[in-house]
Amino acid sequence: MPRMDMSVSGRARNEAAKRGLMSAALFAAAAASSAHAEQQRPEARDVSSKQQELRGVEDTMGAARERARQLEEQLIDHAAARERLNGALIEATLRMQETETRAAEIEERLSTLTENERKIVSSLDGRRELIIEILTVLQRMGRRPPPALMARPHEILEAVRASLALGAVLPQMRAEARQLQRDLTELEQTRDGVRREQDLLGQQRASLKAQRERLAPMIAERQEAISRSQGALQAETERARSLAQRAMTLKDLIARMEAESSAAQRAAEEARKADEERLKAQAKLSERQRLEALAAPFKDPARLAPAVAFVDLKGRLPAPASGQIIRRFGAPDGFGGKEKGLSIAARENGVVIAPCDGWIAFSGPYRSYGQLLIINAGGGYYVVLAGMSRTNVNVGQFVLAGEPVASMGDGAAQTAATIAIGAKQPILYVEFRKDGASIDSGPWWAKSDSRKVGG
Repeated sequence: MPRMDMSVSGRARNEAAKRGLMSAALFAAAAASSAHAEQQRPEARDVSSKQQELRGVEDTMGAARERARQLEEQLIDHAAARERLNGALIEATLRMQETETRAAEIEERLSTLTENERKIVSSLDGRRELIIEILTVLQRMGRRPPPALMARPHEILEAVRASLALGAVLPQMRAEARQLQRDLTELEQTRDGVRREQDLLGQQRASLKAQRERLAPMIAERQEAISRSQGALQAETERARSLAQRAMTLKDLIARMEAESSAAQRAAEEARKADEERLKAQAKLSERQRLEALAAPFKDPARLAPAVAFVDLKGRLPAPASGQIIRRFGAPDGFGGKEKGLSIAARENGVVIAPCDGWIAFSGPYRSYGQLLIINAGGGYYVVLAGMSRTNVNVGQFVLAGEPVASMGDGAAQTAATIAIGAKQPILYVEFRKDGASIDSGPWWAKSDSRKVGG
């Protein structure tokens, strides 16, 4: 019995030992698992943080892409709006110039009719005594008809003598009476024509006023859009005025602007780049494509650079203003020299357009020129417009051919051109320059405008 108890007790101790070992093993395993979990927790936190950061980056990238898409849409909208505005401006300005031309033609016809009326009235006044004599004779003949020979035979001699006298006088009187009738009829027709032309002129002037009122806000809208993208506009304007005061000649003014005005420098650089890019593009075009481009150089109102080189635009440029040429390039200037440009007798308050594509190199008052514009047309060519009362473009701005850039005054302000000519109406001075020297602009004007600005 004691032996059995000892055996049972040993087994119990063994079981207890096994249970203790298993508990220890489980505890150790739990401790190891806990330690492993503790080791893995920072790594898990790092992964979670990286995942959150990645999601943040992806969200930022998505927002950036959306913003880029919105900006791209805005740019497309702005380009489309600019294209529409440019097209509307050019079309409105063209209609306005056509109206100005019609008004000038009416004024010319009215002047001719008025002069004809003056000549007829003067002729009638000069023949007043003869007309009175003719009318008096005719009146007397109506009151005293020839006598009846059988009733009053004693007056036959007097009647014969009167008949002989009238036979000699009547043909002349008849001719004078007919001429008088023609003159009076012509005078009446002329005065009717004067009244009609005055009515037409009044309509054209009213149309011009309405068109100017429509054009003004469009120009203001264009300049406001440009000014928003040119924060330093005021500073550039002041710099241009300062440089204009220091420059002695147009050549000096252009050089100073492009050397010291950042806007003019940008314009010159853009003109240079445009020339290079156009040459590269034209090298890839076929002869047919080049001819098509030359046939319609001003077709695209959305262009941001000249589509055709200035030298290739001969015979295609529109006149900058409606009016007759007063002085031509190369004519004597009255001071022993020769004219370096054209002088056009413009209409009062007439619109002035850019005759070509280009960048504004100068805009503002200059010496005795009045308001002056210089357009960098690329390829070393510059177009000078002077004598205006107001400009509405900024230095560095790209303008399209046909786009309104200035307006004339009423002729009250005296400029070098008006003084030299002795004109009382506003005079637009136009000068083309190449590499610093004046050149004849005649070959560049469109044939339809050759009567106005022919070379």
